[in-house]
Amino acid sequence: MHGTLNDQSLIYLQIARMLEDDILRGVYREGEQVPSTNELARGYNINPATAAKGINLLVADGILYKKRGIGMFVAPGAGEAVRNKRKAAFYDGFVKPLVKEGASLALSGEELMAMVSRAIEEGDAK
Repeated sequence: MHGTLNDQSLIYLQIARMLEDDILRGVYREGEQVPSTNELARGYNINPATAAKGINLLVADGILYKKRGIGMFVAPGAGEAVRNKRKAAFYDGFVKPLVKEGASLALSGEELMAMVSRAIEEGDAK
């Protein structure tokens, strides 16, 4: 188990996010078992129902699947599913508001794209 919990979002969402992060980093590969709700509960000193709620989110998204009596496992294509989910959230949470703010400043599409390109170049330089 990797990561620490904080007070910035609901614990079960943090559990789901940490498991997603571990899947993206290759800590858990397709077909591999992830920690049980009891292991997560002990490791993070949380209620097993809270850990289960985080895991159930990933099951609902098709990222994990259950083998009855054995545990939870990483689903085929889970890494790509997590990436797609996060790309969609990035688009909705950052790109759309960026475009909306650009429009409120009367920036043209070209000006906005030039600013994004400059930010990318500056990010690479650091």
